Amino acid sequence: MKWGLRFLVVAYLVMLVAWPSAYVVKTTFDGGLTNLQEALSDPDVLHALKLSGVVALAAVAINLVFGVGMSLLLVRSRFPGRRVLSALLDLPLAVSPIVVGLALVLVYNGRFGWFGPTLEAHGLQVIFAEPGMIMATCFVALPLVIREVVPVLEDMGEEQEQAAQSLGATAWQTFWRVTLPGIKWAVVYGVVLSLARSLGEFGAVKVVAGNVSGETTTATVLVQQKYQNFEQGTAYAISFLLAIAAVVCLVVVALLRPQDHRPAKTAKTEENA
Repeated sequence: MKWGLRFLVVAYLVMLVAWPSAYVVKTTFDGGLTNLQEALSDPDVLHALKLSGVVALAAVAINLVFGVGMSLLLVRSRFPGRRVLSALLDLPLAVSPIVVGLALVLVYNGRFGWFGPTLEAHGLQVIFAEPGMIMATCFVALPLVIREVVPVLEDMGEEQEQAAQSLGATAWQTFWRVTLPGIKWAVVYGVVLSLARSLGEFGAVKVVAGNVSGETTTATVLVQQKYQNFEQGTAYAISFLLAIAAVVCLVVVALLRPQDHRPAKTAKTEENA
């Protein structure tokens, strides 16, 4: 029974992850480096990769700031509606990205949106521009930092922070010297997950971007366009580059993580034992 369950788990991972990923790599390098060279020599591909990077980094930076702040609010404060707020933070995991994109269009469209005409009157276009793409990406990656940081904050407790404040530390000093060192690896993991999720976002960005080649087309959308235009080699090459970017992020985290790093809860359990 034990070996049978192991076989099922391995087979599941192979069929769902390893096989499709290996096929993308194999197809990308079918003709050597030709597909990659052609993709990297295409101005539309280069612009799409650059745009995806800009949007992803901006979304990660925004989610990092608000994610850590929201985590502190949920763990260190007690207020009416706290559980409702915590549940709403998981909404991006339950709602289709297409719905998110459509909702942003309805609110920020320059013609009939609630805020769109006012914003465009002041020279700010949201939909079919980078701000809308960043907002859509922020939404879909919103819970990732929070759900990494909240459990670590709960395990840390408030004793060290209260001790620092009793010794005269300001709120910023307490956060910088006590709280942040305790949650830094949770923040790093959340950022890496957010970056990978942001680079791979397709549905919400496709709705709000307008998909003008060379202007508002991201790498994921360009994969679909190239594949449908019978440029499968370029499509596979872009997919490979996106996958490599995610793998590199995970490798960097694994190399930077100290060998003796353990989750706070595990360390506390062993100490009590």
